[in-house]
Amino acid sequence: MIVIERCAIATVDAAGTEHTEGHIVVAGDRIAAVGAGPYRGDASVTRVDGRGCLATPGLVNTHHHLYQWATRGYAQQEILFGWLRELYPVWARLDAGIVHAAAAAGLAQLALTGCTTSTDHHYVFPRGGGDLLAAEIDAATAVGLRFHPCRGSMDLSVKDGGLPPDSVVEDTDAALAATKDAIDRFHDPSPGAMVRIAVAPCSPFSVTPRLMREAADLARGEGVRLHTHLAETVEEEGYCREVHGCTPVQYAESLGWLGDDVWLAHTVHLDAEAIGRLGATGTGVAHCPSSNGRLGAGIAPVRDLLDAGAPVGLGVDGAASQEAGQLGAELRQALYLARLRGGPAALTARESLALGTIGGARCLGRADELGSLEPGKLADIALWDLSGLGHAGIADPVAALVLGPPAPLRLLLVGGRAVVQDGALSTVDEAGLATALARAAKELR
Repeated sequence: MIVIERCAIATVDAAGTEHTEGHIVVAGDRIAAVGAGPYRGDASVTRVDGRGCLATPGLVNTHHHLYQWATRGYAQQEILFGWLRELYPVWARLDAGIVHAAAAAGLAQLALTGCTTSTDHHYVFPRGGGDLLAAEIDAATAVGLRFHPCRGSMDLSVKDGGLPPDSVVEDTDAALAATKDAIDRFHDPSPGAMVRIAVAPCSPFSVTPRLMREAADLARGEGVRLHTHLAETVEEEGYCREVHGCTPVQYAESLGWLGDDVWLAHTVHLDAEAIGRLGATGTGVAHCPSSNGRLGAGIAPVRDLLDAGAPVGLGVDGAASQEAGQLGAELRQALYLARLRGGPAALTARESLALGTIGGARCLGRADELGSLEPGKLADIALWDLSGLGHAGIADPVAALVLGPPAPLRLLLVGGRAVVQDGALSTVDEAGLATALARAAKELR
């Protein structure tokens, strides 16, 4: 057993329970107790002194492209479509070694910034590149994060009216077969699972309607979740109206892509009808504020989506469109963008923390296990050190975490296992990851 004590605690439970000074008891991979004041149980437990710290649920990253860690810094002044056109030919040279190096570096960075569960949306599978999905799952296992890789796909190349070149798309039947194979090989539906697979055709401008429909049927037949990009840019909206005669959300709904087993990346450009449909169907949203800012895509209507009842989580998105890859920093970015769109009352610090925790868990269908500090839930816990200069004097620890500079971690537990201790990775060698990543990036260049 591990006891974290003498820390402030934000449980992010339904009642918003917080303790100015409290304790958390971890037994095995689960939380056994959360309470105010000192721990008064068995003296033989391993004790963690949390003075000066805030304990929160581990953060949940709902959208990423880990392979992009090897292609940061490209297309710095482009909108999404131009950025993709520059990068597709580079990504056509991906192989399993490059993907492993990029995924390990990206997941390590997430861990250092408070993330305990991450998705990944991998949709580029060059011929002869090797087993790319296995490469990133191996990386997640080494780092120690809970992982939800999404088997992506593209089958609509530029010659058929899509955006990607032929070199990075798959045959429709081959993509569906490979997705089924990924579920069979890697998906673990059991409680406390470390790896779960989702089905994730890439986007309206890179995937045929047939692949979208049949991928949804496959996912529901196998009992896994669905993920895709949607309504990210005005150019995408224009594409959907021109090609399909409707908005991106109307197009998704016509293909069976709304529902409480679906979460969508971005949803920046939504009208009131679309927001209402996402809320009514329980369709989740992965909000990626820094990436949307980097590409100039716009500001997602997070307040309206929350008010409509849609689950909303946070994502860092691919590191080629958001070079930092820090999930903790997205708490602040989400709050700032919401207020730029809707004023200072649009999002509170606690609502932003909820986006990064229980909101993400809802998107992934794991709110019964993740996203809040409650007895019986998985012991995925972030202990943020707020004792330093950057946070000194802020009386409200949640405000210090969200509004202040990025906070170092005293401890990060995933299923009760320490992944970060005193601001350093305890599972992998950070310097070795950086060396491998630099080598992979050079190879692609």
